[in-house]
Amino acid sequence: MTTTAEPHHLALFPVSRRLAARLPSQRTILDRAIWPVLLAVLALVAPSTHSMSVAAGADTVFTVSNYPVEARAKDAVTAKDRAMTDGQQAAFRSLLKRIVPVTAYDRLKRLKGVKAVDLIDGVSVRSESNSSTEYMANLDFTFQPDGVRTILRREGVPYVDKQAPKIILVPAVREGAASGPASASASWSGSWKGLDLSNTLTPVTLEALKPEIHADTLKALTDGSGGADRVLAGEYKSDLVVVAIAEIDDAAKRLTVTMSGQDSVGFINWKRAYRMAPGDHAYTMDLAAVVGLGVLEGRWKATQAASRGGVDQITGGGAPVRIIVEFASIREWNEMRGHLLETRDVEDVRIDGVSARSADVSLSYPGGAEQLADAMASKGLALKNEAGTWVLRGRF
Repeated sequence: MTTTAEPHHLALFPVSRRLAARLPSQRTILDRAIWPVLLAVLALVAPSTHSMSVAAGADTVFTVSNYPVEARAKDAVTAKDRAMTDGQQAAFRSLLKRIVPVTAYDRLKRLKGVKAVDLIDGVSVRSESNSSTEYMANLDFTFQPDGVRTILRREGVPYVDKQAPKIILVPAVREGAASGPASASASWSGSWKGLDLSNTLTPVTLEALKPEIHADTLKALTDGSGGADRVLAGEYKSDLVVVAIAEIDDAAKRLTVTMSGQDSVGFINWKRAYRMAPGDHAYTMDLAAVVGLGVLEGRWKATQAASRGGVDQITGGGAPVRIIVEFASIREWNEMRGHLLETRDVEDVRIDGVSARSADVSLSYPGGAEQLADAMASKGLALKNEAGTWVLRGRF
């Protein structure tokens, strides 16, 4: 079924300027026998270098790149300040729309009072221009990952910050475009290039339509016929290939876009129609690209939520978990605490007690202890419920 799209909430997305125009010492001496245990405790509280590097790699989605800002004022300095302030707040809204599942968008109203300036980690300028009363720029806004996560958990807003496997996306225009295939293809590809394709939840590599992909293959993709995905996989040497097919009908004032192939979730054959002003292909294509990327992100977020038992189980901090960690030596304890630290989504780790052979640890994890048990099993550790107490041991 085809539907007609309207340009709702476009300011929430980092899009091209032509689209945006339409519409953030003290030391205690201890007995030597206690030092090994104390050092192990401190090591658990303070993340290791390795765990920090893992977190840094997972924070890509907290950067909103190539975001257009613009403001006018009585002088250039005021215009720039206004553009920066408004821009970072708009970029923050874009980030929230990126990582929060669509079904939880209504909870974003809880964050209306949050100031993006308090969460900005850095701003870099890609391009800028100004006059005596106007400032325009394309900026990269990087937000503090832990700060954003903390606010979302505090307000009970679920989020997904794990990126999907990268896919290949091929913008294509079916023959018959009134403006001419070459011109339309360049505009359609340009619409995708203007998006933030690296920091999105569903990272994309753009590739051109290969000559080997004939018109009949595009028709099969548009119709959802079988076999076309095998052709794509063979030509692009990847199973994760999606073709975004644009069809322009100037007479009907309509642009129809079909996204077909295999993304990080699975088979996709999604179609949508957009009203188009006569000859105004570029603006409508920009809109369609924004919506298309949002569809890929939405599919990924829905899958992540389902894998964790629903939207309410992906609030980042998750459910509180208390476990007893049993170990035979300090070396084994260090290895086990390393596995805990390296486990994605483990948060708020605290040690309530420690002895020579065990530690009483509390933390939070999406889905609670049962989900954590699955994560530990993948690391060769056994987390079991023994008479109401969850106990973590080495499996072997």
